[in-house]
Amino acid sequence: MYDFMIQLLVAAVSAGTPLLLATLGGILCERAGIIQLGAEGLMLMGAVVTCLVYIKTGSLGLTLISVLFVAALLGLLHAFLTVTLRANHAMTGLAMTLFGGGLSAYLGKSISGQPLPGKAPKVDLGWLEPVPVIGNIFAHMDILTWFSILLVIALHLMIHHTSWGLHLKAIGDSPATADVMGIRVQLSRYIYVVGGAALIGLAGADMVLAYTPSWTEGMTSGKGWIAVALIIFARWNPLRALFCAYLFGALDSLGFRLQLIGSAVPVYFLKMIPYVVTILVLMYLGYRNRNKPSGTPEALGVPYIREQRF
Repeated sequence: MYDFMIQLLVAAVSAGTPLLLATLGGILCERAGIIQLGAEGLMLMGAVVTCLVYIKTGSLGLTLISVLFVAALLGLLHAFLTVTLRANHAMTGLAMTLFGGGLSAYLGKSISGQPLPGKAPKVDLGWLEPVPVIGNIFAHMDILTWFSILLVIALHLMIHHTSWGLHLKAIGDSPATADVMGIRVQLSRYIYVVGGAALIGLAGADMVLAYTPSWTEGMTSGKGWIAVALIIFARWNPLRALFCAYLFGALDSLGFRLQLIGSAVPVYFLKMIPYVVTILVLMYLGYRNRNKPSGTPEALGVPYIREQRF
């Protein structure tokens, strides 16, 4: 039983890292007042660009730069539609998901099933190995997992302990007030949407570099939508996002681990576990917090027209 729990915890971190990166990207977008429903498409584009560039060049550095560039470009398009053209955020996000899903399927036809020339390099901390549990989890994590953890700390400090965080909160809660304070609302929203999209694309890269080392059409299997739900579970807080992502990573890995020990539960029901839990948790949170502030940025999804700030 002890070995089973250790293996599950290690798998939870591996499976939860893409969810964590996507959730952090979504938090940046939504704290700036822009709804991000395009996570699924951005993750798919990140995954297919990773496979294409890594197989063609064999350079991990060039691969990651390409992923960030393509995802940021899609984020720029999303920002242009929502910030400049003031398009409906939900419809724009859904369009980005459909666009990313279709384009990734087309681009990935030539490399479907081909293995990558390598995986994300690991950071070996041999001195941690003797420590129970912690050593099993942290002694040999890959660089993207460490990056995601450090990013959680950096974003938490930025949001809650710097003037940049205060400006971000003002942009998401009351852009008119932020404008009066001298904050460039539209430019800031562009920056956070583009940066958030880049992180979500990196989440797709992590799926193939550390979790599933080849391209398969639709390989995210709805994980982008789980990341959208995790933003709400975490109440737009990076630290809570860390625990939520690893929890759902554990649920995603649980079905496979139960199959390995010979569970009689049908495999299709085991694969449903993270999605069913997502629905149940949303229902529970909605009921429990029905009379409480939700923590949602007050101007989320509301187009800001500068001429009407008064």
